[in-house]
Amino acid sequence: MTIAARGLTNWATTKDAASTTRERNISVDTMRGAAILMVIGIHSLPQPLSAPWQILLDSALRPCVPIFLFASGFLSAGKDGIPIPRRLKAAMIPYAIAFVAAYLYMALHNPQMDHRPVVAFARFSLAYVFVYYYVFVYVGCTICIWLVLKLARPDENGLAFLAALLMTAIGLGLLAGAYIDPLMTKYNLSPSLIEEARMRDIPFWFSFLALGFLVGMLPDRAVLSDMKPTLLIITLATFAAYGAVRLARIGDYADYDSIAFFLYASFATLLLFSSGLSSTLIAKLGSGSYFIYLWHIFVIMLLRDHAGLGQFNPLIEFTVTFAITTAVIVTILIAVRRFSSSRVAHWLGA
Repeated sequence: MTIAARGLTNWATTKDAASTTRERNISVDTMRGAAILMVIGIHSLPQPLSAPWQILLDSALRPCVPIFLFASGFLSAGKDGIPIPRRLKAAMIPYAIAFVAAYLYMALHNPQMDHRPVVAFARFSLAYVFVYYYVFVYVGCTICIWLVLKLARPDENGLAFLAALLMTAIGLGLLAGAYIDPLMTKYNLSPSLIEEARMRDIPFWFSFLALGFLVGMLPDRAVLSDMKPTLLIITLATFAAYGAVRLARIGDYADYDSIAFFLYASFATLLLFSSGLSSTLIAKLGSGSYFIYLWHIFVIMLLRDHAGLGQFNPLIEFTVTFAITTAVIVTILIAVRRFSSSRVAHWLGA
């Protein structure tokens, strides 16, 4: 057992950690823990993706963001409202601190970097440093569910109208995913700008939060457990389709907001949810997933820029990068939670 794993085990069995776990949904945090490991896996892959195994592994790990959004929607179901100020504060303060660190790292490694205030502001507002686009995806989806609840007013109108709005939102998300690329291409926008826009396709990403909310509204969620064999078959079939589309580069083979991706990610998330997996250790990673998301990329960038792993076979490079990054970031998370004040931990996303 590694030092990080032993530390995580000890941490999970302390009285304070136990009291924290009782206040959280361990199954949902286990899903988040699995998702953040998938995030590390995606970012550990050598870039650009070239070999078929790299594309297929990347494809298999892509449901990570949908899992986070599904979990957020599931936990929001049944609540009277969404505490926008608190959620925005919890997301933006850690992001702002990580952004400054990422900006300094980029500046140190790129002497030609443009430091004009307007450019720096654009970088911050578009999360155009490292891999922080999810921050504004989460913020956008949070605002969307707040608007849906305000419009539906479930206390007065019942849940049927709310369910109809959420299902409509899923349809609109699929439409946005299908047509944002052709629309931007029609106006001769650059491929890099199109890719950035698709990563931040809020209507599409909101579809997963809406799906989680709908599942949270089910009177009997045991029906999903009974469907596990069916969900497994459909998940494998949709993964085969998504992976084949990306390998063959046919139709809409985008990493993010394609219909093939939506189908695979949705069924993979439902399968994971229906499995009812509950692991205290993985749940601890899930409860600290925002911290891991914001800071793991520094470990990966340091390894890429200074460790010389590119000289090895891509599979070895991926394996070593993933193992070291996971061990280091988990160790740092444990240290931050154990030795810093609660305010500092919250500021850092832990």
